[in-house]
Amino acid sequence: MRQNEPSEPIVAANRAWLEREYFSDTQDFEDAERGFLGTWENTAITAADGRVVFDPSAFEFLTGDAPDSVNPSLWRQGTLIRKHGLFEVVDGIYQVRGFDLSVMSFIEGDTGVVVVDPLVSQETAAAAMELYRAHRGDRPVQAVVFTHSHIDHFGGVLGVVDPADVAVGRVDIVAPEGFLEHAVEENVYAGTAMARRAGYMYGAVLARGPLGQVGAGLGQTNSVGTPGILPPTVEISPSRLTYEVDGIGFEFQLAPGSEAPAEMHFYLPRYRALCMAENATHNLHNLLTLRGALVRDPHMWSRYLTEAIRRFGQRSDVLFASHHWPTWGTERVLHFLGVQRDLYGYLHDQTLRLLNQGYNGAEIAETFRMPPALEAEWSTHGYYGSVSHNVRAIYQRYMGFFDGNPSRLWPHPPAEQAQRWAALVGGADKLVEAGRAASDAGDFRWAATLLDTAVFAEPDNAEAKALLADTYEQLGYGAENATWRNFYLSGATELRDGNFGTPIGANAPTIVGQLSPEQIFDAIAIQVDGPAAWELDLALDITFADSARSFRVTLRNGVLVYVEAEPADDAQLHLTSTRVRFLALAAGDTTSDGLTFEGDATVLARLTAVLDAGDPDFNIVVP
Repeated sequence: MRQNEPSEPIVAANRAWLEREYFSDTQDFEDAERGFLGTWENTAITAADGRVVFDPSAFEFLTGDAPDSVNPSLWRQGTLIRKHGLFEVVDGIYQVRGFDLSVMSFIEGDTGVVVVDPLVSQETAAAAMELYRAHRGDRPVQAVVFTHSHIDHFGGVLGVVDPADVAVGRVDIVAPEGFLEHAVEENVYAGTAMARRAGYMYGAVLARGPLGQVGAGLGQTNSVGTPGILPPTVEISPSRLTYEVDGIGFEFQLAPGSEAPAEMHFYLPRYRALCMAENATHNLHNLLTLRGALVRDPHMWSRYLTEAIRRFGQRSDVLFASHHWPTWGTERVLHFLGVQRDLYGYLHDQTLRLLNQGYNGAEIAETFRMPPALEAEWSTHGYYGSVSHNVRAIYQRYMGFFDGNPSRLWPHPPAEQAQRWAALVGGADKLVEAGRAASDAGDFRWAATLLDTAVFAEPDNAEAKALLADTYEQLGYGAENATWRNFYLSGATELRDGNFGTPIGANAPTIVGQLSPEQIFDAIAIQVDGPAAWELDLALDITFADSARSFRVTLRNGVLVYVEAEPADDAQLHLTSTRVRFLALAAGDTTSDGLTFEGDATVLARLTAVLDAGDPDFNIVVP
């Protein structure tokens, strides 16, 4: 793929970053190196078929001074998180960092070990487990703790424990209440769209290097191995906030609705150590992740951090999390937590102040400034989240999509609007000409707006697409935020080379297999092609033999409705199946064994005929 060098305006802007005083602060480098015990010489982690699922060595180029094609602040973050291997947090707590997007922690007990957040994939978690045991011995796993419901904190569990050991009670799976529901829903309901956009967000197809992907800020990138899940056997709830295993006592703090809908922190008195899950990391996090999600609550996030300071701060000699490196020393722990607390609190409060003065999300984001004392802290910088998109997310959370201006209440869709603008200015070529002039002047934001309009007006306009790709590239080179960089460079890639689809998979079978009957019906309901189903009037009873539960399912007016009820004679069809077999049926498998029918079998055919699965290859940068 053709790539351009950074333009003079981007080079100047990037070099200007180095004049900021806080670049002299090197504490993070000392902390990121502290306790290093070793790593594998051959770092490429492969699946059973030989496919590479993660290779930490791909980021070894992140060393020395920043090249002109990378924002120096982002380059600094990349050099910090490229360090991979096993690290000692304190005697008895260890972490494997740099083997996936997240960090996997090990807490040693009297005879065994507790594993915390086993990465994204079975393969990377197994490699991390092997590295830990190579240095610390073959300690049996006594429990696995999932701090929250995102896949990079539970997906590799099958590389750490045997489900049979969990089934007989030999190993506990500990998670916050609501974990399984939220873990499954996030990866299934909007999973197709999220996964497509995640390919952009993590730069999945970008070459690793100074002109391509340099990480994701929170970690380098997701592994692409085999994710899985195991249901919790110990649920942490308001009525159960302590847990003990193998001589290790845990004190939990629930933090639902913060970085994840189900999340928790914990304190270890034995080690005077505090784990903050993903609510206090060495960057500004997302309040609305660019791959898509529900908007998170920065007000509650800030309050949870205040509670953590009050409950655990003075008792903590070290703070560690499931991304990045630890913070040592009680005073530094208190300072770090206070900064993180003030970061999310300031974003929330000042956005609300400004929206109550009548500013809309874009206006607030354009003028929003952080206090100098917070900006001088590296842990507040927007490598994963950003002030700009977080502020707009807060506006969305409280005010929705509409800013109150009637002219923006009923806009045309992007393509039609673009065609009208092109006609108004005398054709798409005029937009391209103006876009080129803006680009030549270094006004890449305006150039992107003009050229995007040209592309949506005339999708086959090769000049518009080429110039828009060049513009996205320059915006990426200047971005401090890693996911913005990845989005810009991924957009440039698709404009030049075509749609790359969804390289980061969604809906892993073991995760989908945990869907409850209600979640299965919800997942089917969102696939119903409403107009195609307008004239259908279906009623069927479905019994899940593996749970002895039955449901009446109806499809009328294009809406699928379900109610738990015993089978009745007025059903057009009574179907008996297992949950797994029914999922296969919904995916189109009507011939395999495992289904029992009573009644009109055409009911099922009429239902499945109107199911419209998501498109993992939908367009983003072209209409």
